[in-house]
Amino acid sequence: MTAAEQNQTTTRRRAPAMSPEERRAMIIQTAIPLIAEYGAAVTTAKVARAAGIGEGTIFRVFADKDELLQACMAEALSPEHAIRELDAIDMSQPLPDRLAEAAEALQAHMARMGAIAGSLGHRGGGKHPGTVRGAGRSESTTRLRSALAELLEPDKATLRRPPEQIAALFFGLLFTQPRTDDEPELTSQELVELFLHGAQSGGAE
Repeated sequence: MTAAEQNQTTTRRRAPAMSPEERRAMIIQTAIPLIAEYGAAVTTAKVARAAGIGEGTIFRVFADKDELLQACMAEALSPEHAIRELDAIDMSQPLPDRLAEAAEALQAHMARMGAIAGSLGHRGGGKHPGTVRGAGRSESTTRLRSALAELLEPDKATLRRPPEQIAALFFGLLFTQPRTDDEPELTSQELVELFLHGAQSGGAE
């Protein structure tokens, strides 16, 4: 064994052992971008290489590849990450800045969901993992809207409608934007400005 190999072995021995839950979470986070790229055709060997672990380690925390795919789908659909990002937004910022950050977090969440769902549903000819356990779409949407409404609370007195209703309207605007080839997509700041101030310019009579 070379000196470099001895050092790597020593490092591995000194590294704290992961709990099954931590290892499971690490494998899921590694697998998600691979699934977005390769769909259900991704192999557990490819996931193991990307994670820097042996393929057998995957099957210590997942019964089979289908269970791994389903866990990745559940993670992608979970609102938890987006809610944490919304909760972390600095409430001392002006409302337009808070909403712009919220828009970016929510759009990233939807892009993540779409990438995984699209890859598993339409690529690679693999088996779709089936129904995802956990919070349903309605519950996830309700929780995201509630977190968004919290961002509006400091400006409640200036809003024409209750924060919950404004949050629902903004949430709907984010995910119903028309996509056209000849028009650039609105930035988060532009979207917020349009939402808060309307379609007319300031000089319109």
